Amino acid sequence: MVMSKKLVQFVKERRKILGLTQEELAEKAGVGLRFIRDLEQGKQTLRMDKVNQVLALFGHELVPVESKFIEEDE
Repeated sequence: MVMSKKLVQFVKERRKILGLTQEELAEKAGVGLRFIRDLEQGKQTLRMDKVNQVLALFGHELVPVESKFIEEDE
């Protein structure tokens, strides 16, 4: 599954609204610059705790949402 484009867009837009560089966002969130770059590029495997560290700066967090995909019984 590809990382949600909504999450990628959200982080990029919020960072730009606050006038932060990727480096500044990484510093404020307490994560590495590479992590921010990976997040904004939609890398599929990221640590949820670190994603939440970034989202916390914007007053948000990851939460489960209902998926459009329903597994079929075999």
